[in-house]
Amino acid sequence: MFGVWDIVIIAAIIVAALGLGLYFLNRWAGKRMATQQDMVDKNKQTVEIYVIDKKKDKITNANLPKVVLEQVPKWSRIMKVALVKAKIGPQITTLLCDNKVFPVLPVKKNVTVELAGMYIVGMKGMKTKKEMLEMRKKNKKSASETAKTPAAGLRAFFGRFFNR
Repeated sequence: MFGVWDIVIIAAIIVAALGLGLYFLNRWAGKRMATQQDMVDKNKQTVEIYVIDKKKDKITNANLPKVVLEQVPKWSRIMKVALVKAKIGPQITTLLCDNKVFPVLPVKKNVTVELAGMYIVGMKGMKTKKEMLEMRKKNKKSASETAKTPAAGLRAFFGRFFNR
């Protein structure tokens, strides 16, 4: 009925059609993302907030207004997003956070962030993951050096009482 070459040709046509479809879908998504990024850049403002808590959870579990939840696409209601509970002035609100900002956002501290509506776009003085790892290595190294010599550890402990 079907020869081997017929099956190979049909498979090649299917793969080519899928590749072409993904190419055009990627172009469409790229254009849409660029327009959204322009809108975010126009509307962002610098605000100081106090971060109470941060977590990754479904957007339906967050205490967001009904109007916001209705605008969220159905497929993204299933996904977990970065949520930050923060105090902005006298008001406590739940904000959405960018995935680049979320890991470096400190909890229980005042932070200056860039907000676009209720979306945290950036943070002032934000360090990259590489810089954070270098700082951790440096802190571990200095802590291990003081722990190696008992006299240095005692000097560090008693030095804060006598060097005032």
